[in-house]
Amino acid sequence: MKFSTSNFELTANDLSAVRGERLLFKQLNFSLKNGTILYLQGANGTGKTTLLRMLCGLSKPYSGVINWCGNNINELAEDFHQNILYIGHLPSIKEDLTALENLQFSLALTGDSFDFAHACEVLKLLGLGKALHLPTRVLSQGQKRRVALARLWLQNLPLWILDEPFTALDVAATELLKQKIEHFANAGGVVVMTTHQEVLINAPNFVQLRLEDLDKPNHNLKN
Repeated sequence: MKFSTSNFELTANDLSAVRGERLLFKQLNFSLKNGTILYLQGANGTGKTTLLRMLCGLSKPYSGVINWCGNNINELAEDFHQNILYIGHLPSIKEDLTALENLQFSLALTGDSFDFAHACEVLKLLGLGKALHLPTRVLSQGQKRRVALARLWLQNLPLWILDEPFTALDVAATELLKQKIEHFANAGGVVVMTTHQEVLINAPNFVQLRLEDLDKPNHNLKN
């Protein structure tokens, strides 16, 4: 079941995370409605990727609850996963497949139809026109990242979780992705993202959350 982008909300209530015997964060709370970008900041090891994986339902919090449209994401299960587009720090593409085949495979997993002509247009837009039919193992890291990011142009899902999406991109590709994220938020989508690059994002509701390297409550939200 895919929810309409006209009315939805992702909330975190008193989240905490533990890695081994180390507390990463606790008492983390936020509410993200239509048109919100949550920019997650913090040094390496503070739990940014851990939190992103929790929000995707790929990892469970040590304590606390994550809700989507008022329902626990663990109870929604596949109904929640059908509404989320997650791109991790690594491209997560199959290197024996071409760029087009990778996109076709990704869309098949989410039950989305694959428009060959549209996929070609998107890959050309991203500077991959000469690499459409090459196995992705021969592509550069920046090109592989663009193959993964092409899903943002092909899937109509209301929630994006992006872990370092600007990694390995040149100036032109960075600007293109920045504009895509802004357009998505302005259209009512929700984005949760991390980035080490200095990229100025303009959105109707831009929120920063910094995870500190500490052993005390983390709920430092600032607009």
